[in-house]
Amino acid sequence: MTPHQIHLVQTSFEKVAPIADTAAALFYSRLFETDPSTRPLFRGDLRRQGAMLMQTLGLAVRHLHDPTPVLGAVQNLGVRHVGYGVTDAHYGSVGAALLWTLGQGLGEAFTDEVRDAWAAAYTLLAGVMQTAAAASRAQAA
Repeated sequence: MTPHQIHLVQTSFEKVAPIADTAAALFYSRLFETDPSTRPLFRGDLRRQGAMLMQTLGLAVRHLHDPTPVLGAVQNLGVRHVGYGVTDAHYGSVGAALLWTLGQGLGEAFTDEVRDAWAAAYTLLAGVMQTAAAASRAQAA
């Protein structure tokens, strides 16, 4: 990611953070609507999971300029997702739902440039998670 893209992601996330609960609810609603196969992956209280999602996303966004401090946590998250039944296809659904949610939350501020920056950030984070997940699956085989 370029420094400008990182700046766009971080400043736009600051605008979404105050509506974190609403954003999380929109995200899950959209995800389950567009990919019903994801619904069984989420057990328990969606509000709590939504809060954790927004907290984790915020942490990753803050460290985009130097992801080293959160790299292990992102990798562990990818490994944990294997146990939940997450597949590589789910990452695409989650990314699409995330971008849609950001568009809803940011409105006109969700420009093509901001969307592309978020897509780059998600691709980076999802790639780390998927690589760790694949290594975990290979080790278990």
